[in-house]
Amino acid sequence: MQKIAVVALGGNALLRENEAGTIEQQETNTTETLENLIFLINEGFELVITHGNGPQVGNILMRNDAGQQLYDIAPMPLDVCVADSQGGIGYMIERMIRNVLQKHGIKKNVITLVSMTLIDPNDPAFSNPTKGIGKIYSEKEAKKLQDEKGWIFKPSAKANGGWRRMVSSPQPVDIMNREIIEDLVRAGNIVIAAGGGGIPVYFDENNDLRTLDAVIDKDLASALLATKIKADEFYILTDVSFIYKDFGKPTQEKLEFLNYADTMKYLEAGTFSEGTMAPKIKACLYFIKNGGGKSVITEAKKLEDKSYGSKITMEYDK
Repeated sequence: MQKIAVVALGGNALLRENEAGTIEQQETNTTETLENLIFLINEGFELVITHGNGPQVGNILMRNDAGQQLYDIAPMPLDVCVADSQGGIGYMIERMIRNVLQKHGIKKNVITLVSMTLIDPNDPAFSNPTKGIGKIYSEKEAKKLQDEKGWIFKPSAKANGGWRRMVSSPQPVDIMNREIIEDLVRAGNIVIAAGGGGIPVYFDENNDLRTLDAVIDKDLASALLATKIKADEFYILTDVSFIYKDFGKPTQEKLEFLNYADTMKYLEAGTFSEGTMAPKIKACLYFIKNGGGKSVITEAKKLEDKSYGSKITMEYDK
């Protein structure tokens, strides 16, 4: 019986902390991560791969700034930068996984899709931008850009006295071309899609596609895609092997087997950090609530060891 798994690659799967971000480093990291997906293929799963783009799109935005300041090159808007990152990262993943498949004697087609994600332009998130993007500016530079471009800036916790451009993070409503993605994966192809959460778009009063400056959570968009294509399992690959209650505190406790109700209780009690694990938990719960069979959060290298990884398996009681 055909099985589908959606696998969301975290940022560390491509670019590790304290690395310069050279293409050689990213290709090595990507290959190491993709090697672990062979286990899922051998288990009979057809794969859809999604990925983050935070560091990469940030670098593209900084190249925007440098090109404008040094050579008067017209900067591209955020949606085009997200599309650029999807194309570049998707190409890298596709090339690396083709090499991994060839190494293991597996014959499969691989295709990368630049994906748009539908959002609601009236989403409350637009009244409170919370996602920092691009470089860190001085307060003077930030205020000048705010006056010139209407961008919103806030002090950055990552740099003393620095300011960063902030954009909204609306909820994903639908993934465009999801029917095509499902057709392709059910035909036995590996599909790379919804990179960076997708390019945020909406339909205006004339039914024309428009965009807004926003960043969509990659894990939530991946869970939505997994639900829409009726995937059986949803994996989030990150830099920890398990979900932990009270991570980093004396009361830290590993949570390996979870059901929907208990996980919701932990989430509502503030057990998981809003900046790191909570969005991943919400994505996993969304998948289970909407008919998914199993959500797993773990490290890529732990996939084959079934004793690792936190699993949310109990279906939502409708």
